[in-house]
Amino acid sequence: MDGEEIRRIVRETNYVTWRRQAGWDPLVVTRAEGSRFWDSAGKEYLDFSSQLIATNLGHGNARVAEAIADQARTLAYAAPSFATEARARLSQALLGVLPKGLSRFFFSTSGTEANEAALKIARAVTHRSKVVARYRSYHGATAASISVTGELRRRAIEPVQKVPGTVFAPDCYCYRCPFGLTYPSCGVACADYVDYQISREGDVAAMIVEPVVGTNGVIVPVPEYLPKIRAITKKHDVLLIADEVMSGWGRVGEWFAVNHWDVTPDLLTTAKGITGAQIPLGLTASTPAVHDAFREAYFPHGHTYEAHPLTLAPGVAAIEEYRRLGLLEKSRKDGEYLLSRLREIGAKHRSVGDVRGLGLFAAVELVKDRATKEPFNTEDDKMAGRPLVVDQVTGAMMKEGVFCIGWVSHLVVAPPLIVTRAELDRGLEALDRALVLADRQAVGA
Repeated sequence: MDGEEIRRIVRETNYVTWRRQAGWDPLVVTRAEGSRFWDSAGKEYLDFSSQLIATNLGHGNARVAEAIADQARTLAYAAPSFATEARARLSQALLGVLPKGLSRFFFSTSGTEANEAALKIARAVTHRSKVVARYRSYHGATAASISVTGELRRRAIEPVQKVPGTVFAPDCYCYRCPFGLTYPSCGVACADYVDYQISREGDVAAMIVEPVVGTNGVIVPVPEYLPKIRAITKKHDVLLIADEVMSGWGRVGEWFAVNHWDVTPDLLTTAKGITGAQIPLGLTASTPAVHDAFREAYFPHGHTYEAHPLTLAPGVAAIEEYRRLGLLEKSRKDGEYLLSRLREIGAKHRSVGDVRGLGLFAAVELVKDRATKEPFNTEDDKMAGRPLVVDQVTGAMMKEGVFCIGWVSHLVVAPPLIVTRAELDRGLEALDRALVLADRQAVGA
């Protein structure tokens, strides 16, 4: 098929996620390698956001691909009630990379499913119904996971699909502190409020957090925040769920973001980078204490593709590749360079309100007015399908052959961990030029 035929068939027969269906005109991608991909016309693009912050190992890692092929030839499928060598090998490998104490595993095929399992497990273990989540969060698209999502995608589906029991807490978002306070004199009030909230709510089974917020702004908490949340949840006998779907697998310079603050949750969920996104795999990991609650009690969860051998074998290969390529250390070093360059660029542009990040995971927040922090656009604009300034910026970057995710009023810069300095510079230079479009619409232009 040629590119136009592919585009026509896909457009006429498929749904596309999280947008109005009218007007969708997708780019046809034909191949990818390393930090780059190509369209049907042969144009090359730098992948500056790892697609959906997923291809941490880059596109087409040969060892992961070979693990998929080998497993397909040996044992392509086995029902979840059977043990397989792939299942044993990945379980063993995970014990060497997960935070100590997380040693019981449920395998699914996505981050959404991983969170769905964690929420069901937490409610079943505690015999309580409520979950504390945060407003600037995304945890998935299925019933329970979308119900604990704080941002616009929950509001879009809430009238027809909602699991009751979510209580939303303030975010640790210093640039836009929900209390109007300033760190460190604030005393980390956003964490202290959770203590008050759980005390007053009652019936709380768990709190779910992205240790570093993903799509909704790459918000890195202050050092005291997660340890305080861990202490508060333990005080109230509430389970802590860490959603590391985006922040795991070297993205922030550690195997998992919680390692930066020496916090071990009761449950940790992840996906994406676990196989470098070369095949779908989700993981829900728990402490033995959580698992023990089901030794004599019915475990009320499962999937046909749970612990699918074809998804597990590449997980082992991916872990070996993170180690062989030294990608955790590389993410830390390149992350320092990336943030330094982004801050230099941000200082030049009146439309940049904040730059933040950790490792190779960064956000550039756009504002109409630096003094008041007024954004160009809001979630209401996104839901209504109004033109977004951030889309103008990412569109200009695409014309230069650089793909970067924009969401409401910020850009997410998260290239594959194998990215070269030359590729980083190429993407940053394209961003620098594209931000002029936003500057023209900012106060003082």
